[in-house]
Amino acid sequence: MIIVAGEALVDLVPDGVGGYRPLPGGSPANTAVGLGRLGTPTALLARLADDRMGSLLRTHLETSNVDLRHVTESTAPTTLAVVDVDRDGVADYSFYIDGCADGGWQVADLPAELPPDAALHVGGSFALAIEPMATAFEILLSREHPHRVITLDPNIRPMLIDDHATVRARLRRWLGMVDVVKVSADDLRWIAPDRPLADVVAEWHEQGPAFVIVTRGAEGVHASGPTGHIDLPGLSVDVTDTVGAGDAFMAGLLAAFDRNDLLTRTNLATVTHTELADVLAYAQRVAAITCTRPGADSPWFDELLTAEIRSATA
Repeated sequence: MIIVAGEALVDLVPDGVGGYRPLPGGSPANTAVGLGRLGTPTALLARLADDRMGSLLRTHLETSNVDLRHVTESTAPTTLAVVDVDRDGVADYSFYIDGCADGGWQVADLPAELPPDAALHVGGSFALAIEPMATAFEILLSREHPHRVITLDPNIRPMLIDDHATVRARLRRWLGMVDVVKVSADDLRWIAPDRPLADVVAEWHEQGPAFVIVTRGAEGVHASGPTGHIDLPGLSVDVTDTVGAGDAFMAGLLAAFDRNDLLTRTNLATVTHTELADVLAYAQRVAAITCTRPGADSPWFDELLTAEIRSATA
């Protein structure tokens, strides 16, 4: 099982006629949904509001095979993100967190224990930047690091960050407690501006992660692990929007690692170059399909078998 921890919110997405429509979202919730749809046993560790939007989220999660045993019910309203999409389908977000479910995280909301055989994935959009969630999740990482594989997607949202130095320092601490980190090229431009990719990857390996994976949109993906580095070209699709694409990639990555029984520290250390390339290609395919439809609508397993996707270099 994979426990996915972080925010669950509703995206207000343009409806094409001047208004917005509510769609379930939140990077960690999207990743959990992606995993559930791919057939990977998964549970969400989150706070869900007891309101109409919260009911929308619960239904979406449950119908996507996400276990809600670690969800805390909140009397505060559902967190909202207003999404705007440019002509290239690239999404921009405005968040409404204060006084909402994700703004009320406390250490007491953490479960006393997690299943002993589960991996833990943490989404960092809110967890790295928003107190008191940041403090609660740092305690979670510190507590669970000795007991299980931990993966991290920083998913940096600059508009949420008031104190850049504090968030960068927190990220450095968290890197020392995770085994796999997936980061986008946009994230890296904020985290390590003007630094060569190779230098950042090498530094992160020294801090802790066995695998550092950098997604670069249409330019493909770069990954570094125990057997060296890999670069795969992007996949060519007709992009509707990129909402949830990084989360879908993360879900595909974790699902592929899990399907190959690689989510233990011993087995991660033995991943071959070919195995890593296969894992990355699977994750790319999941993300590419998501980009062909509006919102964070990741594919079900059987859709991977029928979708026609080609390499951008073909």
